[in-house]
Amino acid sequence: MSAAPLLEIRGLKAGYTEVEVLHGVDLTVCEGEFVCIIGANTAGKSTILRSISRLVPRVSGTLRFAGTDLMTRSSFETPSLGIAHVPEGRQIFPDMTVEENLLLGAFTARTASDLPARMQDVFTLFPRLLERREQLAGTLSGGEQQMVAVGRALMLKPKLLLLDEPSHGLAPKVVEEMHDAFVQIHSRGTSILLVEQNVGLALDVATGGYVLESGRITLEGSAADLNENPAVRAAYLGI
Repeated sequence: MSAAPLLEIRGLKAGYTEVEVLHGVDLTVCEGEFVCIIGANTAGKSTILRSISRLVPRVSGTLRFAGTDLMTRSSFETPSLGIAHVPEGRQIFPDMTVEENLLLGAFTARTASDLPARMQDVFTLFPRLLERREQLAGTLSGGEQQMVAVGRALMLKPKLLLLDEPSHGLAPKVVEEMHDAFVQIHSRGTSILLVEQNVGLALDVATGGYVLESGRITLEGSAADLNENPAVRAAYLGI
């Protein structure tokens, strides 16, 4: 039996002004899946994630998460539903320590008794953060700041992790580390929706994917099938 849908998007239209960015997007993430969205800059990939998190002012269509109608929810309510969003550009708090940044990720669960265990899980995944737990986040390298951003999201113990361009601007060695971390996170049972311009990375870690072009889904399938698709290989993999 196939897994139940966790996130269901139907006919999603979205924009920031009068200009529409998404033109009727259909997308599904089932429980336990690792789905990627690939496409060129300005295709609207980040707008899909921001729509799920209710951060886009003009949205219409269907957005359902674990049976909840997201269209009736505000952005501050989505974390309590189990949705953690790692935004493009990290957006950590530079004047707070690594540990303080991580604790903010668990704000909606701040009375939970397992917060030390959650933090230890993050330190196990990213040992470098344990070494720097008392260091101001703004003094970290770009790769370490990305680890903080991902770790902060994991402190929520999310049902769905939204990752927006997590490899952008990182050194190749750090990209490999993030690749391994995403595989581990998924193996623990967390569903992931990844937006990524590094198509090789995205198709290597994901189980399925969508190709977004100019605000419309043009291809979908398993990651293996997309990796072998001649159009994908020519347009995004340079093959």
